[in-house]
Amino acid sequence: MAVAAGSATATCLDVGVTIAVGIFELFTYAIPGSLYLAFFAYVVGRAHWIDLAAVTRMPVFLLVVAIVLISYLMGYLAYPVGELANKIVPRHRQNHTRNDFLRRNPAAKDREYVNADPFLLLAALQLHDNEVATDVTRLRATGLMLRNSAPPMLLAAIAAIVELFVGHSPVFASTCAVLFLAGFFALIVQARRLGRWASMRTLEFGFWLPDIDEKFRADS
Repeated sequence: MAVAAGSATATCLDVGVTIAVGIFELFTYAIPGSLYLAFFAYVVGRAHWIDLAAVTRMPVFLLVVAIVLISYLMGYLAYPVGELANKIVPRHRQNHTRNDFLRRNPAAKDREYVNADPFLLLAALQLHDNEVATDVTRLRATGLMLRNSAPPMLLAAIAAIVELFVGHSPVFASTCAVLFLAGFFALIVQARRLGRWASMRTLEFGFWLPDIDEKFRADS
């Protein structure tokens, strides 16, 4: 009886972990996708192409499922747009994560792993201790979420500028345009910062991986 209860508890824990990871991955795409969905819903509603009031009269369960699925798909399909936005926005500082790490940790100067590919190093970290690697994965995923949320902000700023000329509240429209445009640049900057933090954490965790230098030295 105790063994069965223990097995059931372990199974529930495994399912819970799987669901948690799935929800985190879903939100990484769904949050930017929901912003795209909100923008397009505003455009079609403002142009009177679709009766949004009729859409909201759908069964709540079906409406929620449709919003989640569409948001996820739009966020997934629009992933290259976020990557393009990241390339377009100028960088005020270069990414010298390795140099910063070595300056803070001189003992790692002659370590082989420091020059390894960061994604390969993250894979090694996941094999050694997946729970520790989750911290790096969280930083990377959050950075991608912020980066992919930037283009909808730019679209919203463009829509606000249009409303400045065709709408009835120019002060509100101009305020929204400034805020959305500032949000676009702020999200890109914060995404890059989180990316640097993720790379730094990968190097810091890699410092304590046993035999990691021998592995990369053998591969080279």
